[in-house]
Amino acid sequence: MSGFDIIAETIESRRDEFVDLSDTIWEYAEVGLQEHKSAEAQADYLRRAGFEVEMGVARMPSAFVASYGSGEPVIAFLGEYDALPHTSQKPVPWQEPLEEDAPGHSCGHNLLGTASLAGAVAVARAVEEKELDGTVRYYGCPAEETLVGKVYMVKDGLLDDVDAALCWHPAPINSVRLASSSAMNSVKFRFLGRSSHAAGAPELGRSALDAVELMNVGVNYLREHVIEEARLHYVITHGGGEPNVVPPEAEVWYYVRAPERAEVEEIYERVLRIAEGAAHMTETEMETEFLSGCYHKLTNRPIADSIWKHMQEVGPPQFTEEEREFARQLTENLPEGQRERSLKNIEREHNVDLRQHYLHEDLIPPREPEGRSGGGSTDVADVSWVTPTAECSTACAVLGAAGHSWQLTATTGMGIGHKGMLTAAEVLGRTGWELLTDEKLLRRAKEAFEEATREEPYQSPIPDGVDPPLDQLPTS
Repeated sequence: MSGFDIIAETIESRRDEFVDLSDTIWEYAEVGLQEHKSAEAQADYLRRAGFEVEMGVARMPSAFVASYGSGEPVIAFLGEYDALPHTSQKPVPWQEPLEEDAPGHSCGHNLLGTASLAGAVAVARAVEEKELDGTVRYYGCPAEETLVGKVYMVKDGLLDDVDAALCWHPAPINSVRLASSSAMNSVKFRFLGRSSHAAGAPELGRSALDAVELMNVGVNYLREHVIEEARLHYVITHGGGEPNVVPPEAEVWYYVRAPERAEVEEIYERVLRIAEGAAHMTETEMETEFLSGCYHKLTNRPIADSIWKHMQEVGPPQFTEEEREFARQLTENLPEGQRERSLKNIEREHNVDLRQHYLHEDLIPPREPEGRSGGGSTDVADVSWVTPTAECSTACAVLGAAGHSWQLTATTGMGIGHKGMLTAAEVLGRTGWELLTDEKLLRRAKEAFEEATREEPYQSPIPDGVDPPLDQLPTS
């Protein structure tokens, strides 16, 4: 058998194992940096597949690296397994939490990690049977949702020797992801004041909550004076105890996003000055806790072209009548107008008409333009600045469903998600095999990477001495 045949046969023969692993992680539904059972489930599978596993890398207990083979090239498969709070859902087409107010896999990282793992396992088997040199590496990456895992892994040099990296993401459509992503800083601002009786002696207090509110007012006025694509989000994580006590401590958590890293840095400096001004106005002290930051993503076009070639060879996932009916019923439970708005965005970006479908069972060719993005962020971006990297997406969700919603949790725990996952696994496996065995492709990928990064070499956004925020989120 050819290497491609071995990869296809491996994924097909182990499909039940991969589905079971994905469903196990779906049921665990652990939030970022607390995915201990999910990480161990993946690590245990990889050990049994012959990989050497190092747990707890980059100072994160739920992060690991698994390696198979030796020598060059080193091909990396990037995996994730963190869930999102408050999105628990049974695999049914109406809203019904598996556990009230619990986390759920509403971004499909149970599928994402399992498909990347499956691709790595399939390439490792091909390496063994063909007796080739080369290293297959799977990165178990925690806390993608809070932009932590891969950024700290890159900071600690864990990808310095990687020749190329592959990833994918569950989506409503089947395509190659050419667009960039937003760079971001994640920072908490903590204000320290002085408590006092709010009615009896308010003049003796210095309200930390006033400082938080004044900071937020200042940042909201700043929105008018930053680039249109910038995004500023915040939540007040602590606002005091009770109204009759002047709050001596308060905290607000900010995301600062923009299409490029330099733009984030510029806007963040302005946010810092606003926070300092709020502290000055309220006679409080201000502290910052830098949690994480990331770059905007670079798509390596030679690798993206290889992924697209293999997507065409593998073909899109094909769904059963029962799965199509599930999708139809779920679509009926979408908020009014959401399907139309969501499809309009997809159709505008990709120049397709999807309105007659509930599930995507075709392929959408990658479409220019690449580059700037004012939307979400990903820590895959930081990997893309240290090694050639590209991604694809496969259909694991109903057309029109919103990301991070219960509708996504429903489909990532049943056949629709499983089929998209297995398609992605074979596409990634085939692309990884080509990168490992085709010197010309790998050389083109490296040349494109060097050209893209020549004038702006990567500098980690994580300040020296900052550790991963292991206490960032509660367990539920």
